Amino acid sequence: MSRWRAWREYVRRLTASIRGSRPDGDLEDELRLHLELAAEDEARRGLDAPDAARRARIRVGAVTQTMDTLRDQRGLPSLDALKSDLVFGWRQIVRHRTASLSAVLSLGLAMGASLTALRLVDAVLLRPLPVAEPSRLFVLTRTFVDAENRPAERDDFDYPTYRTYAALARDHADLLLIGAAVRRPIAIGADGPETAVQQFVSGNVFATLGLRPAIGRLLDERDDAVPDGHPVVVLSHDYWRRRFAADPGVIGRTFRINDRVYEIVGVAAAGFTGTEPGAVTDFFIPSMMNPEALDVRGWTWFRIWSRPKPRVDPAAVQALLAARFRDEHREGVRNFPADMPPSRINSYLSEQLVLLPAASGASDVQKAFRRPLWILTALAALLLLIACANVANLLLARAMSRRVEMALRLSIGAARRRLVQLMLMESLLLAGLAAAVGVLFAWWAAPFVVSMLAPIERPVRLILDLDWRAVATAAAVTLIVTVLFGLAPALRASAASPHDVLKEQRGPRLPRRLADALIATEMALCVFLLCGAGLFVVTFDQLSTRVLGFTPEHLLHVVVQSNRRQTADEWTALAASLRDTGPIGTAAVAGWAPLTGNRWRISVSVPGRPSPQDGPLWLSVSPGYFATMRQRLIEGREFRAGERAPGRDERKQPVPGVAIVNEAFARVYFDDRSPIGRRLIVDGWNAPVEIVGLVSDSVYFSVRETIEPGLFVPLEQRNGATLLLRTNADAGDLQQTLRRTLMRQHPNLVVHEVARFEALVTQQVIRERLLAALSAFFAALALALAVIGVYGVLNYAVTRERREIGLRLALGARPLHVLGLIATRLASMVALGALAGVVCGVAFGRLVRPLLFQIEPTDPVALGLPLAALALATLLAVAPPLFRAMRVDPAEAIRTEA
Repeated sequence: MSRWRAWREYVRRLTASIRGSRPDGDLEDELRLHLELAAEDEARRGLDAPDAARRARIRVGAVTQTMDTLRDQRGLPSLDALKSDLVFGWRQIVRHRTASLSAVLSLGLAMGASLTALRLVDAVLLRPLPVAEPSRLFVLTRTFVDAENRPAERDDFDYPTYRTYAALARDHADLLLIGAAVRRPIAIGADGPETAVQQFVSGNVFATLGLRPAIGRLLDERDDAVPDGHPVVVLSHDYWRRRFAADPGVIGRTFRINDRVYEIVGVAAAGFTGTEPGAVTDFFIPSMMNPEALDVRGWTWFRIWSRPKPRVDPAAVQALLAARFRDEHREGVRNFPADMPPSRINSYLSEQLVLLPAASGASDVQKAFRRPLWILTALAALLLLIACANVANLLLARAMSRRVEMALRLSIGAARRRLVQLMLMESLLLAGLAAAVGVLFAWWAAPFVVSMLAPIERPVRLILDLDWRAVATAAAVTLIVTVLFGLAPALRASAASPHDVLKEQRGPRLPRRLADALIATEMALCVFLLCGAGLFVVTFDQLSTRVLGFTPEHLLHVVVQSNRRQTADEWTALAASLRDTGPIGTAAVAGWAPLTGNRWRISVSVPGRPSPQDGPLWLSVSPGYFATMRQRLIEGREFRAGERAPGRDERKQPVPGVAIVNEAFARVYFDDRSPIGRRLIVDGWNAPVEIVGLVSDSVYFSVRETIEPGLFVPLEQRNGATLLLRTNADAGDLQQTLRRTLMRQHPNLVVHEVARFEALVTQQVIRERLLAALSAFFAALALALAVIGVYGVLNYAVTRERREIGLRLALGARPLHVLGLIATRLASMVALGALAGVVCGVAFGRLVRPLLFQIEPTDPVALGLPLAALALATLLAVAPPLFRAMRVDPAEAIRTEA
């Protein structure tokens, strides 16, 4: 019972503290009434009026002490003290509004940058999938060494492999097939064509992940048992709400994908939008509805997920599947051509199968931006440190100017803890205001940064909803920032000795070592950020201006798939028919377009010459390809109608063909001599090839790659191809027109993508553009903060040393000598910080070397530009205080300070 009373008393006092106490006038009236009643009692005992009043005051106690006791009894003294400290801190902020506004804006932008980076890292890399036990989800991944001898990984597989692994691991784990989230054209009812994001999934995905339907039902294993047998889909809750306005009657409705009609059977629960951060899936289809890919080895189109069964160690599942993986590779080597280079055999055998944790999903966006996002988070944290150092210098100077106030508080009995609390409350208010600015900045900046992760044609979508994680992050950053810039000034101010401070005849001095350390730290971090930004900006510039070997402007690429194998003539005729559609000038066909992520090598040899270990890159193209791409034809001719690529016929006999090679091929295979009319052999087929043309070098797989030997051959019969269309002007709405024309005139074709070729180039440098833009923004803000910090310290020094400057000038010192004395110490701190920043910048450059292109961390430009920018900014910062120091009137300064 006593515990319950104590709790009620605590709640009552807490409520009183929050709501506020009664006015002091009411207390005085109540005490006056008590005094009058006590005096009447004494008077009835026979005392005269003055003695009765005196005895009453003795009984009731001193009015002031009694009022304080009553206040303490009505509320919580510690909470009341916090309230009063907050009110006093707010008055101090308003009193120094200019300096406070500067601190809030600089801190707010730095906190906003940090919150934006943390918000993106959480959405892309850390946020668990909304499924049952996400920590027990893994993705099968193949690790290997790429062509540039760097570690790499792939997580895509073919269906025969999935079938084998699922049967092998049946007793140890559930294996799930989840296809890539891809945008597909669909038609709903009588509406025109539109696009939506689709994912193929195996029938056990929803049950294994513990998901439930919002309405209808989810896919199960019966829907995924027969190839092409169950054309049903499940909508995501997000798509159901966006596209169908959450209409419950959507169950049973149909829509068309290519030439197939699908029925909607259910809607997934809210929150689950697929397993790929960066893509929000609109609908899910059984994997068996992709029948042409079920029995084809090498056609990789999905990821294999694993959830080990209860009490099964994931390492045991990995060991089981890895053993099978190694056996498959040993068997595969037996089918390699006899002349396969040993390096490629060893690289193939060195591949390993591992299970990587996938609690937060698995996507290409994660792989592409994992390192850049962590780098940007680190840079934002450094920017926040610079802002904290800047504000700490400001508060330290303000604390020194309040030493007399603090000494007086200590002399009348204030505890040091209360003074620290008083100063920290002011810091907390500044940090809270800055956090509000930062949250608003992050609310705008995070979607803006997401828009930079991909071109408009291939947008990235992330769930950036405000949840407890975001609120907790903002609160944690606010508290950390408060401690970073507020604790040192608070401790310094509260440590003042009343005796020493009150005896001082001159004004207080800013602690020299602490101020110097803060300035040096600001300079080091600023130069570090400038060096990092310089490396990323130069990398982006080098990639953006790199000569591609063809002209991507006004070029469209159209990826199509036919329901039958079409001949080269049919593909060429299709391209020619599109020349009448809008402002199309030239058209050609290729097996795939450059920069689309496809790469194919083939082993060839020149009679009488040794062959390189790695064969040339291979691409099949139609006549007119090089004219359409505007790739320069140096010598020879383009392909002609009816010419064939080398290969084998139905009887497995070699078929001769023709080819066009690039300059790199001529350098490697013919010592840079003319290849026209020369012959070579395709090793795997033993088919002879005559070279009929030489074209300029061009990029093939990536804008980062070193130009390699390339072999172009005539297009032949195939199911899918890429149409390349050169327009005479800006295409405008031509993309949608082309899609509709192809779907109407060629119903046997499936149009997967129609996009500007410039989007492919943009996609290639999207990561570099993000790093360059954000690191440059961080560096510019850091430079501005450093300038403010240098200006503040030097301005304080000039103000504080005004009397000494006047005395020196009065005694005959030259102004330049006085200025040198003022600026020397500051210049040494700036130089020391800049040197430390350069050293750290070089180390950082070596750490991020894989992200750089054609620039070294020790590049003179990368190091010189940051130092030049810092030197110029420092001169701008020191000029006003030094100019003011030169104009000091000795007589006025001595008279004022006397």
